[in-house]
Amino acid sequence: MDKDITGFLVRAKQAIFAGEVAKMEPSRPNSKDFQYVEGNLKYIDTYLGSANFAGEEAMWKDDIPFWSMNYIGKTLSEESQITEIFRFLTEALLLVPEEYPFRGPQHYTNGDYSYKCTIKGDFHWFSGIEEIFYKNDKVYELTFHGGDVK
Repeated sequence: MDKDITGFLVRAKQAIFAGEVAKMEPSRPNSKDFQYVEGNLKYIDTYLGSANFAGEEAMWKDDIPFWSMNYIGKTLSEESQITEIFRFLTEALLLVPEEYPFRGPQHYTNGDYSYKCTIKGDFHWFSGIEEIFYKNDKVYELTFHGGDVK
């Protein structure tokens, strides 16, 4: 893994999850799109939906795509808990580790919520599952996969 690229990816995700990056013009009807740029590197995250959602993150160098990740997730709880689940998810995603810069850390707990991210593969070809539990009940799940684009 190139530390410059993974460092850029971590900074991009943290800026977006922290709300430091404004939404850009939707690329598709009703999509939510965010872009982060440093020099000749560009990162775009675009997704559809909210409680149940699907999206793609991708990176470009000199406007040539070189990495992408697709994801699909959903909440498994009552509607009244969704805001709290996504608040906790954002907390976990802000802790994205440079050695696994896909989603959040492998494990994170705060109060009654716990986050788990299981990954197979490496930066160049990977898949994984992200889960959130409230006490012992699974309330959220997401699958993701991606790697190099050539």
